[in-house]
Amino acid sequence: MKPQGVRGAVKTESLIYEKLQNSRKRDYIMAKLDEIDMKILSALNRDASISIPKLSNDLGINLSVAYSRIKRLIRRGIIEHYTITVNEDKLGMTASAIAGINLDPKNREQILDEIMKMESVRLLREVTGRFDLIVNLRGASLDELHKAVYDIIGKIPGVQHAEVFMEVARRTPVVNYRLQD
Repeated sequence: MKPQGVRGAVKTESLIYEKLQNSRKRDYIMAKLDEIDMKILSALNRDASISIPKLSNDLGINLSVAYSRIKRLIRRGIIEHYTITVNEDKLGMTASAIAGINLDPKNREQILDEIMKMESVRLLREVTGRFDLIVNLRGASLDELHKAVYDIIGKIPGVQHAEVFMEVARRTPVVNYRLQD
């Protein structure tokens, strides 16, 4: 094994220090959260439109406590934003698919840019494993999504392989946040 040298050792030390600092920040944030915070996060995750009075009543906490806890969660960046869920089936987009993509790393940015421009793309994840990218798509028909993957994504320069997985059923679990042990 080749010796690192001074620069390599300093770089390694700074990476270790950065990881330690990030770990301390995470531990600090978690230390300041309690069961009430977790119940608030779980309830808002289920329905972000719930009124604060109803939320405080449902959780059995004082209204002012609910308001201040939510403000604190926002200020600390734990709650980043509120959003809606659109029922795309009612908009005529009844088909869903996931595509696994392998790409040439030299063309990565151009490929990502092209895929992100597509109307049918809902989410793009860069991953490890069998594929480089996992892309969630939504459209009017399975045929439309099949064409989007093979005729559009598959023909982007640098895309080496594309494979589509058509969704046949979907289940969304209820998320209940809890403190880490």
